[in-house]
Amino acid sequence: MVKPAPIQLKQAPASPPPANTPPPSRAAILFAAPHRPMFLAGAVQTVLTFIPWLWELLARTGLVAGPAWPWPPGWVHGLWAAYGIFPFFVFGFLLTAMPRWQGLPDTPGEAARRPWLLLVSGWLVFDIGLLITHPALRIGGLALVLTGWLLALRLLHPVAFKPGGGRQHPATAWLALAAGALGLIAWLGFAVIDDPRLARIGIAIGLWWLLAPLFMVVSHRMIPFFSASALPKYEPVRPDWALYVLVGASVVHGLLASADLAAWTWPTDLAAAGTAFWLSWKWQFWRSFAVRLLAMLHIGFLWLGIAWLLAGVQGVLHAVGVATLGLAPLHAMSVGFFATMTLAMVSRVTLGHSGRPLVADSLTWRLALGLHAVAALRVLADIVPVGHALLLVIASLGWLAVFLPWATRLVPVYLSRRADGRPG
Repeated sequence: MVKPAPIQLKQAPASPPPANTPPPSRAAILFAAPHRPMFLAGAVQTVLTFIPWLWELLARTGLVAGPAWPWPPGWVHGLWAAYGIFPFFVFGFLLTAMPRWQGLPDTPGEAARRPWLLLVSGWLVFDIGLLITHPALRIGGLALVLTGWLLALRLLHPVAFKPGGGRQHPATAWLALAAGALGLIAWLGFAVIDDPRLARIGIAIGLWWLLAPLFMVVSHRMIPFFSASALPKYEPVRPDWALYVLVGASVVHGLLASADLAAWTWPTDLAAAGTAFWLSWKWQFWRSFAVRLLAMLHIGFLWLGIAWLLAGVQGVLHAVGVATLGLAPLHAMSVGFFATMTLAMVSRVTLGHSGRPLVADSLTWRLALGLHAVAALRVLADIVPVGHALLLVIASLGWLAVFLPWATRLVPVYLSRRADGRPG
């Protein structure tokens, strides 16, 4: 009997090897998380906006011919700082952190694209309008910035006011940003009708209703949290009343400064100073030096108490007819508190959200300490009786010496994928 031939099973054709996935574009990487584009623009602005300001300060010493400004240069400097540098970092941080505060999913990076494009293009148009002294470009640039600002506000609103969510920190931060929109409207009005009172209102709002409340809210929320995660046997202290005192003092100061009555803010200024120093003590400032990245935040917050104390002392002296201290309180707040806290917080967020270890290396630590020296020098420039113009130049050079290497290091991070391969 003939055996049947064995059945030959046909093998299925091998599946083709998977096609190589093309690497994401730089734009896709940049908008993978909302903090990336905002932090990148802020880092660039820390350098670009100080180059013409340094030029102006050098001109005041007589070393070079000065730039042509269509507006008073000090006003432009204040506008850039309050609305064109720090807000980029604030928007990037809040778009990342606020949903987590409220127990919501992360904000998609693409959501930040339109506000970011409007903010960046607005400042670019405004700066061109300054360079060629064209009023329409300055007006158009500020209008674009305001539009981007309002879009970012709309994006954050449902997060800040989530039903059943926490309101103290998210809502206060959102209201401060809304006040910033009012400040931009004041600046836009100044650009249109050239009324200096509107510029003064825009400066006061930018400092006291926008940036000071925002930085105090973030500090009150995050410093105890970061300290508890880094230090053993640490009990977080975050009393509500302390934040109410700090933000209330800032609102009152801004209101009186807008009315040209800043000399009468000293009672609330001194109350805020005492509260800020008390928080530094309760947050165990001295223990933070065990972790450099944490110490950077604690040292930065210490400047808040110094700034409020200087403002209070200045107010008391003005009340008895002694005009002194100049812009020292303002720069203790802006350079001492805002700038050093920005460097510390942005460095931490950038490391954590790029998959890198949460460690401040030697360069970051030296830059942080250098910025504190810059802040001290800028404050001293208004206190010591001699060398004012030279000290201003040195302080501005110091600013660039800190932020240029800082930005050079961070910008490539925002254009690169996470080191740990995770999305975001």
